[in-house]
Amino acid sequence: MSQYTGAFNRRTFLSTVGAGLLASPLAAEAQQAAGKVYRLGILSPGAAPGPSVPTISNLLPAVLRERGYVERTNLVVDRRFADDKPDRLPGLARELVNVRPDIVVALSGQAVQAARDATAVIPIVMVIAADPVAWGLVTSLSRPGGNVTGIALNYETGLVGKRLELLKEAVPRAARVAVLGSGSLASSAQFREAQKAAEVLGLKLVPVEIRDTDYDRAFATIVAGRADGLLILTGPTFVRDRTLIVDRTLMHRLPAISASREFGEAGALMSYGDSNLDASRRLAIYVDKILKGAKPADLPVEQPTKFELVINLKTAKALGLTIPPSLLLRADQLIE
Repeated sequence: MSQYTGAFNRRTFLSTVGAGLLASPLAAEAQQAAGKVYRLGILSPGAAPGPSVPTISNLLPAVLRERGYVERTNLVVDRRFADDKPDRLPGLARELVNVRPDIVVALSGQAVQAARDATAVIPIVMVIAADPVAWGLVTSLSRPGGNVTGIALNYETGLVGKRLELLKEAVPRAARVAVLGSGSLASSAQFREAQKAAEVLGLKLVPVEIRDTDYDRAFATIVAGRADGLLILTGPTFVRDRTLIVDRTLMHRLPAISASREFGEAGALMSYGDSNLDASRRLAIYVDKILKGAKPADLPVEQPTKFELVINLKTAKALGLTIPPSLLLRADQLIE
C-alpha cells in the first residue's frame, strides 16, 4: 500500500495527461499513415463539463492518445449530453447512431439502454454503477453477447455500505448521515444499500435529492435534517460540481465521503473507490480492442477489484477531527 502527500491539481489534468501521451508519437503516426479516421460517440446523462473538468467524457479522448487515436487527426469524437434529463437520452442516442460512429461509449445504465435501443449493430462500451445482467444489458459478465460490454462499477462490492462504515469510523459521534443523490433516491440501488448498512451501523439516514443543481436548497435540507456527515452517491454531474459540493460541506462543517478520489482531492474528508482517470484508461482498452476487430460479445464485462481510500488530513484538521490510526494505516493517499 502506498501513501502520498499533496493533491493532484485537476485543473491541469489535460496538460498533464497530454504531456505523457506525447511520449508515444509512433503509435499515432502509424494510425495516421493507415489513413483511417475513427469516429467515437459519447453519450452522457449529465451536463456538458468544462474542458478542465476530469469527467470521463473529457478524459477518455485524452487517454486514447496513448493508443494512437488523436482527436482531430485520426479520431472524431461526437459528444451528447442529456443535462440530467433522462428522457432526452433516446433522442440523443438516435442522433449519435445517425452519424455512424465506430463505437458508442455510454456513461450510465439509462444511457446504455438508450444506445442499445437505437442500434443492435454499433458496438457499445458502457460504464455503469449497477448490475448489467439484471438490467438486461448483457447476457452474462463473462460472455456479454450482443453489442454491449464494458465496466460495471460498484456492482456486488458493497462499496456504498463500506463508505458509510468508513465515515462512521472517522466520525464515531455521527448519528445522522445525509445521503446526496441525483434523480429518485427511493428507486436507487445505491440508497437501498446505504439503508442496509445504516441499520447495522445504527445510523439514521437523511435522503436528499439534488434537482437542477440547486445545491443551496439541498444543503439547507441537510442542515435542517441535523446531519452529522454526508454520503455522496455516484451521479452524472457530481464530479463536475465537486467544488460546489465540497465548498458547502466545509461551510457547514460536514465530514463527507464519496466514491471518486476527485472529491478527496477537492477537499472532501474522504473518498473510497475509483477515479475517473482510471476508469477512462480501462474504457480505452475496450475501445482499442474493438477498433482492432474484437467483438463486444466476446469481451467480458470488467468489475474493478482494487479501490483506493483517500483521506484529506487538511480537511480533518479544519473540521476538528482526529482520524483513528487504524484508518490512517489503511489509506492509499493522505492529503496534507
